[in-house]
Amino acid sequence: MAVIATGGTIASQRDQDGASRPSLDGDSLLGQLSDTGIALKAIDLMAKDSASLTLSDMQLISHSVGTLLAEKDIDGIVVLHGTDAMEETAMLVQLQHALTKPVIFTGAQFTADHEQADGPANLAAAIAAAVDGDNTRRGILVCFGGKTYPAWGLYKHSADETDAFRQSTRQENPDLHHSGDVSALRVDIVAIYPGCDGALVDASLTAGARGIVLAALGSGNATPSVVDAVRRCSEKNVPVVVSSRVPRGRLTSTYGGGGGGHDLAQAGAIHSGNLRPGQARIVLATLLAAGETANSIADAFAEGGE
Repeated sequence: MAVIATGGTIASQRDQDGASRPSLDGDSLLGQLSDTGIALKAIDLMAKDSASLTLSDMQLISHSVGTLLAEKDIDGIVVLHGTDAMEETAMLVQLQHALTKPVIFTGAQFTADHEQADGPANLAAAIAAAVDGDNTRRGILVCFGGKTYPAWGLYKHSADETDAFRQSTRQENPDLHHSGDVSALRVDIVAIYPGCDGALVDASLTAGARGIVLAALGSGNATPSVVDAVRRCSEKNVPVVVSSRVPRGRLTSTYGGGGGGHDLAQAGAIHSGNLRPGQARIVLATLLAAGETANSIADAFAEGGE
């Protein structure tokens, strides 16, 4: 079984200045476990806090998983990853690979030198989950805090609880797969707040964003100024996907009034169904990398968000 180390809190210890930084390699992390009776191969891919991961970094992780899936002597894969972006990278791997072996993501909320370090327990649970070949039918899994979740619809709900994740949807394995490389793409997330204008959307356009996700209000609402900015995006063939800062519930194009979800849809925006901003960004980037049209992007979010 392969264990890919990418950094994150699970690999972090406090330096003399009091800051926590990824410093443990894969063999060191495996050395914290009791004998599992399983042949484990550590692969040190990178040592980063997941908040600093680029789409290129996530693509490298996905490529590495794909390479290991093709190796005959590897029967399962565990990816050690920071929690800040775990659901995004897990989603990318979900979209880019048809699984023939279990692939499990895990990490930690507390550093390796913390008195309540949760990394070893999470790693042991992830290895145990990867031994179960039936997991492939559920797609990429995240094993964390004593629970196991399908990657689709996952979001981090707590910054300091060991049970860190929840799901915005029950759908486990949407039939959506694309292999395009997302490394060179810029896809931005723009936060919407009451009364905001379209300046940040316009700034993303100016910066060269190929796609934009709105972390909108409620069920997917914004302001009249944002709707005007979305129209400008549509004129430039830059797709805008509407998600929400609210963690649960289906997103709909219901409200009018100048800046509601209905008005956003009329301006060309696509509602993300159940996906929250981080994963919506990954889906949009993957679709753009595959050369999908605005209509096919809309169809993909409609089918994947049921």
